Amino acid sequence: MIELRNVSKKFGSFTAVDDLSMTIPAGELFGFLGPNGAGKTTTIKMIAGLFAPTKGTVRVNGHDVVASPMKAKATIAYIPDQPFLYDKLTGREFLYFVGGLFQLPKHQVHRRVGELIERFEIGQWIDKKAEDYSQGMRQRISIAAGLIHDPKTIIIDEPMVGLDPRSAKIVRETLRHQANHGASILMSTHSLSMAEELCDRIGIIHQGKLVYCDTRDAVRAFEASLDGSLESVFLELTR
Repeated sequence: MIELRNVSKKFGSFTAVDDLSMTIPAGELFGFLGPNGAGKTTTIKMIAGLFAPTKGTVRVNGHDVVASPMKAKATIAYIPDQPFLYDKLTGREFLYFVGGLFQLPKHQVHRRVGELIERFEIGQWIDKKAEDYSQGMRQRISIAAGLIHDPKTIIIDEPMVGLDPRSAKIVRETLRHQANHGASILMSTHSLSMAEELCDRIGIIHQGKLVYCDTRDAVRAFEASLDGSLESVFLELTR
């Protein structure tokens, strides 16, 4: 579960996030939308423990990310929009490396690596060095690494960047699978169609404030009151 209570973040005199409150329970895939500069990335980094809020409280799975950062981070997968891999490591070596960072037993890492290789269909690439990977393959490995410790919460930023249709399908199915098995997922994306297809709820942030947050059915009713598209809802709320 992700809980933000009256969270603000300032950089000097600039307010990037302004009194934001929202809850994402276990088992929910939450779509986080907003124009460039709206505060999405700042919010994500506060949840992941990379930024401390100026005001308010961020809790992940019962842990305050400022007061108990290690306990909170142990339950999180943070997958940024630009995957980072060590170019001289193979995909398999990288997955084992990440498993070691989470202090998982070797037998558990071995089992999880096998499961993730199968799920992400990366068997023919897993023993090649990352420097030989395409953008899509780097993204698959990055997401697999984020799931190595079976996190309770997944924070993923623009998951479809650089993915071919097959890779995109695998990622969509994986996110839905993780939510169906109890993970709370915050997905930031500019892909309105993917948010509408996948997400249980959609929130829209604009100028640091959450200007809309409701279920997929409610979003569709809002769409029907305009011209039937999520794009029109988005533009109406962020103009």
